[in-house]
Amino acid sequence: MSAPDGSPVGAERSIGQLFASATTELSALVHDEIALAKAQLKQDVKRGAVSGGAFTVAGAVLVFSLPMLNFALAYGIRTWSDWNLAVCFLLSFAANVLIAGGLALIGVVFAKKAQKSKGPQKVAASMKESAGVLQNAKPHPRPELPQDRVPEAIEAVARSSS
Repeated sequence: MSAPDGSPVGAERSIGQLFASATTELSALVHDEIALAKAQLKQDVKRGAVSGGAFTVAGAVLVFSLPMLNFALAYGIRTWSDWNLAVCFLLSFAANVLIAGGLALIGVVFAKKAQKSKGPQKVAASMKESAGVLQNAKPHPRPELPQDRVPEAIEAVARSSS
């Protein structure tokens, strides 16, 4: 068994060799983490697109069924009250306006909360700080693996992303 730099395990290595090995492994780890994040992001985007399409179709069905609800509400008011049918339709319209106003108010509250959120800025600052730390370490190239051997971690990433 040997270390990533080719020296036997258990053999005395210099501090320079240890540092070179550590930076090589850190660089490899960062690259593997980036590859894993890309694979997961691709899968999440695909799921989000399917979800968005399903919500769009559900919204379209709901929008096209609203006139039926308005007619049912107006005729229901007419049945219970014996008022003029035009007044019943105006009451149905007023109910829709009140519901739309309530939903718009909820939307405004959530939009203000989202605007105050500093989540993306915090993530960007953290990434810049990490990049600044990693710029000081000089990465060393990884030892090449034989063509017939693929690292188990890469196989796991490939399996999880499919």
